[in-house]
Amino acid sequence: MSRRTLWVAATSVLVGIVVLGLKTLAWWVTGSVALLSDALESIINVAASLGALVALQISARPADDNHQFGHYKAEYFSAVAEGVLVMLAAFTILREAYGGFMNPRLPDQPFLGMVFNGLATVLNAIWCWVLLREGKAHRSPALIADGKHLLSDVITSVGVLAGFVLVPLTGWPRLDPAIAALVALNVLWMGWGLMRESVGGLMDEAAPADVVARIRELVSSHAQGALEVHDLRTRHAGRMTFVEFHLVVPGDMTVAAAHAICDRIETAFAEDMKDALLTIHVEPEAEAKLHGVVVL
Repeated sequence: MSRRTLWVAATSVLVGIVVLGLKTLAWWVTGSVALLSDALESIINVAASLGALVALQISARPADDNHQFGHYKAEYFSAVAEGVLVMLAAFTILREAYGGFMNPRLPDQPFLGMVFNGLATVLNAIWCWVLLREGKAHRSPALIADGKHLLSDVITSVGVLAGFVLVPLTGWPRLDPAIAALVALNVLWMGWGLMRESVGGLMDEAAPADVVARIRELVSSHAQGALEVHDLRTRHAGRMTFVEFHLVVPGDMTVAAAHAICDRIETAFAEDMKDALLTIHVEPEAEAKLHGVVVL
């Protein structure tokens, strides 16, 4: 885990607090239910960013006697918790929207509210781009989940601002809570998406197809002297990809020669896929299955 990743996660908390302050001001000066819904989602943003920071610190811990494969899955717990918080925010927004629909009122000082909310939206959009870029670069589920959460916030904020302009123009006070309800439905959908992706990691889902293809290519290109590679399996946990396979060698090959092949494969992975952990099971040619990875 790089210091930069932790710095990004820590800065995300500060950005969330600033955005929350701006959106709270927007709601305070207008009394708008739609802007209140946007502010409520930002409270979840701050809590989620704190959770992501803690999860990243835990995942950076080295393996120990109780966690011999490391702590990488801690990031998935953070992403699942963030999904739950997002869905909770959605139901809270729906409740506020219902109250606003039953007791409609036109917002006060709409222009000032739009300025505060617009500044918050621009800040969120910039930081969302940073989180998604850093999350993909460092293969961090926690940062990616945080970035996707902010993306949903940006989308809903743009919708809120667009609809908020129509409220004073049309004079329809119920349009304000209607916008808030649409925000809630979008937030609910994004929260479900976050949880679904994170559960896949907790369930030892295989690595993506492009990663598996690169793994097969590396093994094929650096297993000279072996006869075949079969039973290749992968799983991912946070930024780490766990790879295991059976390496079939000639029956009369010495242990030292077979070990040299394994070392060559491991060196290739260390240079090309630094976040991969290999387990290689060596077998004699009698165990060949005549399928799997072809050794070049």
